Amino acid sequence: MKNKSAKIIMVFSVIIALTACSLSETSEDSLSTTETLDGSLELMSDNYSEEEQIPENTEELYYNSEITEDSESYYDNTEDSYSYVDDILSDMTLEEKICQMFIVTPEELTGYDIVTESDEVVRLAVENMPVGGLIYFAENLIYPEQTVSMIEDIQEYARSSGSGIGMFMAVDEEGGFVARVSDQLGEINTGSAAYMEDTDEAYQAGADIAEYISKYGFNLDFAPVADVNINPENELGSRIFSDDPEIVSVMSGAMTEGIQNTGKVSATLKHFPGLGAEDGNTHSDSYTVIDRTYDELCNAEFQAFQGGIDAGADFVMVGHQIMTCAGDNLPSDLSYTVVTEWLRNELGFDGIIITDSHEMNTISGVYTSGESALMAITAGADMVLMPSDLENAVQTVSNAVYDGSLSETQIDSSVYRILSKKHKLGLI
Repeated sequence: MKNKSAKIIMVFSVIIALTACSLSETSEDSLSTTETLDGSLELMSDNYSEEEQIPENTEELYYNSEITEDSESYYDNTEDSYSYVDDILSDMTLEEKICQMFIVTPEELTGYDIVTESDEVVRLAVENMPVGGLIYFAENLIYPEQTVSMIEDIQEYARSSGSGIGMFMAVDEEGGFVARVSDQLGEINTGSAAYMEDTDEAYQAGADIAEYISKYGFNLDFAPVADVNINPENELGSRIFSDDPEIVSVMSGAMTEGIQNTGKVSATLKHFPGLGAEDGNTHSDSYTVIDRTYDELCNAEFQAFQGGIDAGADFVMVGHQIMTCAGDNLPSDLSYTVVTEWLRNELGFDGIIITDSHEMNTISGVYTSGESALMAITAGADMVLMPSDLENAVQTVSNAVYDGSLSETQIDSSVYRILSKKHKLGLI
């Protein structure tokens, strides 16, 4: 957004979203719990100063961005586009539709220990289970030419089989300590969110990341982090922009637009409804409980996520934290209250809702792959990330449709969102 009026609209949209919630007087205290990070990530031990974390003049955050005003050029909302997606959807079998709702590791898809190329086994696996996408980690990325070939080949397998639908090729590329591509393939690391000073820098980081990951074939980035640094004991450390929800809102919004304005990569806000108040770890703990009131969420976490939603984020990732105010004692991505009532209805997000990894212990240590996948989809998630047992997950969801406990209309609604986004990215 080159002109100031467009930026003012972004700020006002956040304010309007806040008024929809019943704001509490006490939540102000929750916004000033920390001034610095204490290095809760093992790799991060240095504190950073308030001057490094938050610009002295926060007005610069709202009026100093290089976000382009013509961001809608990324989207194709023509009637022909809708008709084309409808035609593809109507020709798909139930199993093909359900497979589209999963993003998995290439290892889970093929049974290999580590996948570094797309061979005949990979081709047959794609034909058998035409999943919506794959996520690659550092061990899959050996050198640039190998990465390009691996991804090009599997995209070709996907396009030439089944319904001819290309895949989301996903990676965690936030900058800083979570940067699979730059660390493995020699790209310039944009740096951690906590050290970004203004929206210009956040926007440019997003644009740079999208440019370099897309040249290897990636089209989905699980970034930016839109959590608020409420509890310094949280597992995210310098991956969080700030302990101020307004700053997180505008910074994550700027980075989202930087990623998506390239027209090559979808951005993902994570980890809704926010991990910043936790003192556990969803990767290893059996459960993580965050005791927050709904009013506190409205004043902090929801405000932070609203910025990226208003910026047009294609994806929002829902975490596994149990929110006490949801009242159902369920991980957030399995909770109808969190996924549908809060994210879809209250915050007005109409893009793709994806779970965090179901290989994490808070899910895999408590539920079977089928149980957690079905619960997530029933709660309103469009995609499930990394089930431990893909076949069990797909079969369980299929059985639920066949026995009438899950509506095929809901499946169709999610797959329509998925296909529409893939059409805009040129994958179908």
